[in-house]
Amino acid sequence: MSELYKVSSNPHIRSRMATNGVMLAVVVALMPAAGFGIYNFGPRALAVMMVTMGSTVLTEYFFGLYKNRLTVTDLSAVVTGLLLALNLPVSIPLWMAALGGIFAILVVKMLFGGLGQNFMNPALAGRCFLLISFPTAMTAFDCDAYTGATPLAALKAGESVRLLDMVTGHTAGTIGETSVIAIVLGACFLLLLGVIDLRIPGSYIVTFALFAGIFGGHGFDPAYLAAQLSGGGLMLGAFFMATDYVTRPITIKGQYVFGIILGLLTGIFRIFGPGAEGVSYAIILGNLLVPLIEKYTMPTAFGHRKGGARHEK
Repeated sequence: MSELYKVSSNPHIRSRMATNGVMLAVVVALMPAAGFGIYNFGPRALAVMMVTMGSTVLTEYFFGLYKNRLTVTDLSAVVTGLLLALNLPVSIPLWMAALGGIFAILVVKMLFGGLGQNFMNPALAGRCFLLISFPTAMTAFDCDAYTGATPLAALKAGESVRLLDMVTGHTAGTIGETSVIAIVLGACFLLLLGVIDLRIPGSYIVTFALFAGIFGGHGFDPAYLAAQLSGGGLMLGAFFMATDYVTRPITIKGQYVFGIILGLLTGIFRIFGPGAEGVSYAIILGNLLVPLIEKYTMPTAFGHRKGGARHEK
């Protein structure tokens, strides 16, 4: 036989939705945020999306040709490229956007074996790579539509912010993070399809809100907490990147633990760190902890004690 198949004992979980179906659902769910980003920032936002998606798809295609194993039809490269674009400022040079896409696919995904083998979210890894390599370009949010600091930066500096603008998205930020309404619409679509659930996003958001209320210096002021939840990439990260099938825990308890860790890390980075944001680094660090989380939250097999001893009658 030219192809070997791995067979394991039951039970087996089957789903009518294949990988490309899941990825297509994610692309559709991201359309409200992407569409609002184009409306909010203009045609250049569309150009950034086209460049990042083009770079991710072409990188995976040519790597597949080299390995004689084409996987680009599963649409995961499209999702990576679109998510990366939504996490970039509209003013970023297009060649940098392309470089981020190449890094995300080639280094983080394909060199580790492709879809299902990457140890961290490729889109966020690409964003963090660009943040470290080109910090000035990645934190320049001035454009034709907006000038000045992002709402989160203003909030951290003790300035007042317009909460309504943060919710609707008429503010500075990355292309896809500004409109909470658009992000939640897409998240509801994935929830209705059963592609994601609320374990990770819910525990993430609740943990962060509690942390911000305790340590943020404003108590549990509803306006302050709403601004923290609406600003930056928290909602986009919680619903679209922390829920990534490959880089999240597979155990139910582990998913709650994962969400709590992300909330704590984001709170530490935002409130005690020098910057106003922290979602990307929180999720990346959380991804690295997934094997450890799964080790301690794996349910005990029936008929066995924890530690491997078998029940004897």
